[in-house]
Amino acid sequence: MTLDAALARFPKTRPPLPPRLAEIYAQQYAENRAGGSTAASLSQRLERWMHRQVAADVAGGEARPTLEVGAGNLNQLPFEPAGAPYDIVEPFAELYAGSPHQARVRDAFADIADVPADRRYDRIVSIAALEHVCDLPVLLARSALLLTPSGVFRAAIPSEGGLLWRLGWSMTTGLEFRLRYGLNYGQLMAHEHVNDAAEIERLVRAMFDDVNVRAFGLGRQLSLYRFIEARRPRPETARAWLSRFDQGGAIAT
Repeated sequence: MTLDAALARFPKTRPPLPPRLAEIYAQQYAENRAGGSTAASLSQRLERWMHRQVAADVAGGEARPTLEVGAGNLNQLPFEPAGAPYDIVEPFAELYAGSPHQARVRDAFADIADVPADRRYDRIVSIAALEHVCDLPVLLARSALLLTPSGVFRAAIPSEGGLLWRLGWSMTTGLEFRLRYGLNYGQLMAHEHVNDAAEIERLVRAMFDDVNVRAFGLGRQLSLYRFIEARRPRPETARAWLSRFDQGGAIAT
């Protein structure tokens, strides 16, 4: 797929949930985040690979100013050293309200457009969030412009669109969901995961000059997760994407 073709798919619209799925959506979302079922608990243990990959650059204990996009219930913070400002972007405040890690968060924003225009970060991180973002080009553009010159964008994502990923959730969470509710978990996944892994990687490579990708598995198709490390953002590309897609405020340069 060409870059123009990839960009033409945005902004995306989530496919609607059938009524019975919509009724239990909030409960299921919170349960998955908290590891509240057998399958969700297993998934959380596997997802530690993503958390460790994202935090590998600060594993020596030297904290750096960080913005986490899609922070959820703050389950990345136990992997991060304390001692530097840690801001988050999370539209659902109820997910992190009452978290024992909330005191470590300097500022919380509902949208990346709400981050002060003159703020800069050494690290912008994201764990299992980019696949959910309907306006992904805007998020990547704003992330690129919020980084310091030597900053790094570090994201871990499920290998959505790959064979092993689909088989994995179908045989665990999907099977458990069908047994509990008699409903198709694939419809919930289609509603939530609007971007596949190849698409995400394509856009990141367009926004940054230096991109490295690692997979948790045997290559991209036979993997459960991918880790993307990106440096040297392209500010002109970021501004062009914001001009094309975003109606929010400008980022100071």
